[in-house]
Amino acid sequence: MRPILAAALIIGFATSAAALPESVAPPKPRPSAQEGQIVLAQATSNISFQRWIDRFRGRARAAGIRDSVFNAAFQGVRYNADVIRRDRNQSEFTKQIWEYLDSAVSDTRVKNGRSALRQNQRLLQEIETRYGVEAEVVTAVWGLESAYGSFRGDEPIIEALATLAFDGRRGKFFESQLIAALKIVQAGDVPPARMRGSWAGAMGHTQFIPTSYLEYAVDFRRDGRRDIWSDDPTDALASTAAYLKRFGWTKGQPWGLEVVLPRGFDFSQTGERVKKSPSQWAAIGVRDTRGGRVPDHGRASILLPAGADGAAFMIFNNFHVIERYNAADAYVIGVGHLSDRIRGDGPIRANWPRSDRNLRFAEKKEMQRLLTARGFNTQGVDGIIGPNTVQAIRRFQNSQGMTPDGYPSYDVLKRLR
Repeated sequence: MRPILAAALIIGFATSAAALPESVAPPKPRPSAQEGQIVLAQATSNISFQRWIDRFRGRARAAGIRDSVFNAAFQGVRYNADVIRRDRNQSEFTKQIWEYLDSAVSDTRVKNGRSALRQNQRLLQEIETRYGVEAEVVTAVWGLESAYGSFRGDEPIIEALATLAFDGRRGKFFESQLIAALKIVQAGDVPPARMRGSWAGAMGHTQFIPTSYLEYAVDFRRDGRRDIWSDDPTDALASTAAYLKRFGWTKGQPWGLEVVLPRGFDFSQTGERVKKSPSQWAAIGVRDTRGGRVPDHGRASILLPAGADGAAFMIFNNFHVIERYNAADAYVIGVGHLSDRIRGDGPIRANWPRSDRNLRFAEKKEMQRLLTARGFNTQGVDGIIGPNTVQAIRRFQNSQGMTPDGYPSYDVLKRLR
């Protein structure tokens, strides 16, 4: 399993009226009918939730969880309606790559990353020596996952996972995470009260989900606990390096490099399925941004995350290693580019097609239906832009005299309409 990329958390504080003297406590307003319905629904959900916990106890026991651990972990746990609200209200929109990178690799994040690297230089160098993962890369993951430890999340993990397992969209997945979380508590790595993180169950400085923690977290100082929750980031950063090393990180190999494609480039050669040596790419005119040949770092692919009108990257195996942490191309490029910037490299040179907008999920399905109706079969309508859909878009673009980069732009959808 892979750690989950954390959403930014905004933590607010409020003074409870119940904590004020009776004479100054504000009068309680009469609840509206809608508010009364919400309270009733939550109360009903909590009754069903408690029954679910009683049934879940047997499954936890079968997984090796002691009753004493279960009782301690579930003390005070209640149905968390806010977790369900966040799960169900996730936006159907995703940011365009340039919007994501504007935030992920902002000047502030780069500056803070260089500061975090300096402040933790000795630790990060130790980690690099032991696991062979560059300090800048570990720092970049730290920066994207929790803003260098500033936003680790404050949701009680047992309560959040139990709520999601009971009432979420992926109950089976979250129940497996809940069992793993109980195993972590049982092992003595953290008491339930300190096991806090994101509403979706990701924990610590680099946001490990419980199953990934069990399999890959390390006790770097050998003090008997793998503590990713502490203000001290040692175990969290070491665990991230251990994770990347486990999946094949090669020290000295870049995640990728920005490149310039020659005129007349065959766009069917783009994508992760096509791999060539840098010398083979050079033979057909692919150059780095300074006009030189890319050194031989191993077989590589050409990635166009925003189509032919955006930046082009030559990506190596380390790109796919970062994918094990989070599979989104934008995230991998974010980690890679942030690590480059922390090291001192400059920004991406190419422009982005900022006038384009991302497609809604329904629009992606519409695009697939329209392509198939036009004779460019996408082999299904699921809203996922996979290789079959990319190939169908390319064939449609060719038929329209467009650049056949396979990119699902809003312009392609408009032409299909």
